[in-house]
Amino acid sequence: MSAEAAEGQTAPQEHRNAGLALAVIMTGVLITAVDTTIVVLALPIIERSLHVALASVIWIIIGYLLVITLLATQVGRLGDMYGRVRMYEAGFLVFIIGSGLCALAWNETSIIGFRILQGIGGALVSANSGAVLADIFPPERRGRAYGYNSVGWSIGAVLGIVLGGLIVTYISWRWIFWINVPIGALAVVLALRVLHDSGERREHHVDVAGMVVGGAGLFGILWGATQLATHPLDGRIIVYLLTGLALMVAFVFVERTQPEPMVHLSLFRVPTMTPSLLAALFQGLANYAVLFLVIMYLQGPRGLSPLHASLLLVPGYIVGGTIGPFAGRLADRIGAVIPATVGLAIQVVALFLYAHLSLSTGLWFVVMASVVNGIGSSCFFPSNNAAVMKASPRNVFGIASGMLRTFANVGMVFSFSMAILVASHSIARSLAFAIFVGSAKLKGPVAEAFTHGLHAAFYVSMGFLVIAALLSASRVLVHERPHVAA
Repeated sequence: MSAEAAEGQTAPQEHRNAGLALAVIMTGVLITAVDTTIVVLALPIIERSLHVALASVIWIIIGYLLVITLLATQVGRLGDMYGRVRMYEAGFLVFIIGSGLCALAWNETSIIGFRILQGIGGALVSANSGAVLADIFPPERRGRAYGYNSVGWSIGAVLGIVLGGLIVTYISWRWIFWINVPIGALAVVLALRVLHDSGERREHHVDVAGMVVGGAGLFGILWGATQLATHPLDGRIIVYLLTGLALMVAFVFVERTQPEPMVHLSLFRVPTMTPSLLAALFQGLANYAVLFLVIMYLQGPRGLSPLHASLLLVPGYIVGGTIGPFAGRLADRIGAVIPATVGLAIQVVALFLYAHLSLSTGLWFVVMASVVNGIGSSCFFPSNNAAVMKASPRNVFGIASGMLRTFANVGMVFSFSMAILVASHSIARSLAFAIFVGSAKLKGPVAEAFTHGLHAAFYVSMGFLVIAALLSASRVLVHERPHVAA
């Protein structure tokens, strides 16, 4: 057989293998997306079933996100050391175990603790998935791959809403976690058959000191901010906030002394890396809050059930999932700056629409705004992800992917407290909190006052998106090239 013929047979085979690998990674993204939206729907029932305190129920979500935030760079580093595929598969196993234990939870402490275990698995999956794709696809095809990955997220979000509503309504909230077990098991089987490590192994050190100090600082600020969302400011909350801030300052000094810090400072010397990571942070801070704010509007002033409120957001996920691959392909052709920045600008328009909601606004308007927001986010994510991985040296793909997840999650974990604090300035904070978890409705003048509070929160989120867009656009001033690690 000639060399040309052999090459002609190998290329399609490699293409098929890459396609199967992408399908496996999409399955991982799908299951984590299902878990995000499905748990939001079940919060009111979990609160009542396990007698979870109102002020603590949000930690079922925040605890999960906080663990992923703290571990993302570290487990990405483990992927660089022991194999990204191996760590990705291990993440699924931990996620399955955590899901099963969440389904068996018996009180407030157990459900939050098992969600943290689930978060460890989620960190292994999310931090290494981007690096696995970067290993498989060359730089000129990564945008498209990340675009298809966003399809997996959108499908998972829709499934989470639909299945979550059906399960919570007709079966039991425990099945929102049991359902992860067979899906996760299938993903592990597929990963074992399809995915193979190809990246270069490199010895690393885990930054335990950074994780402890940074984790304690983030927890202190988050705990204080969450308490502030349901209680008036007092000395106890001030102590939490000041201690958290002091620990974050200490975290910066600790990181400067570590041989391999949790936040890999050398990557910030890559010209396009800093604006890409900061854009992800501000986009997460703004856009994740939108989910809370819209659900609060629909469940509070409009009196919809959590299921009906969430179903109105489904069209946005569907349209966004359709747009993702095209946006990723565009980023491959012309670079990430324009698609990512335009995506953020489109999201600003969506939030402007949300900021004009009233008690008499047609629900079709909410659907339209969600579609606009879905288009914007699906333009931003694959483009920005591709930019980060393109700029990263190949031997630290895991660390770069983990840092991207860390920055995005830092924004996400603080978005809830920001949304509550701004939106509740016109009514009691405890009532605003109850509206979010679906255990309270609003009528009359109070509903109108709360809606005006939501407008202020949307405008604040618009400000964060504008900052993200400016950071994204600033990348046009520098040449996108990978940094050569020493």
